[in-house]
Amino acid sequence: QVRFVESGGGLVQSGESLRLSCAASGFLFASYAMGWYRQAPGNVRELVASISRDAITSYTASVQGRFTISRDNTKNTVYLQMNSLKPWDTAVYYCNARNFVEANVASWGQGTQVSVSS
Repeated sequence: QVRFVESGGGLVQSGESLRLSCAASGFLFASYAMGWYRQAPGNVRELVASISRDAITSYTASVQGRFTISRDNTKNTVYLQMNSLKPWDTAVYYCNARNFVEANVASWGQGTQVSVSS
């Protein structure tokens, strides 16, 4: 059974940092590109960062230079280091395998809430 458990969110002030973690299980983690997604109230879920099997990373423009995605295949875990947080980063953050999402077969974890005050 595929499972994702996100953690590390919280309430911070603008300019501060958080590090999110996502523990994955139920599939061959090292073989999949992984992504961090976020959903703010009233908005659709969006991809903010992704990392390939070979650790090649990409970011949406609004987080480029502030967020860093990484993975540890020995722990089946993907991370998101978020620096210089802004109020508009406020959302519930989720991780998932890119292939699952794009094939519309993804099951989602509970996510972790990130709230940034101005």
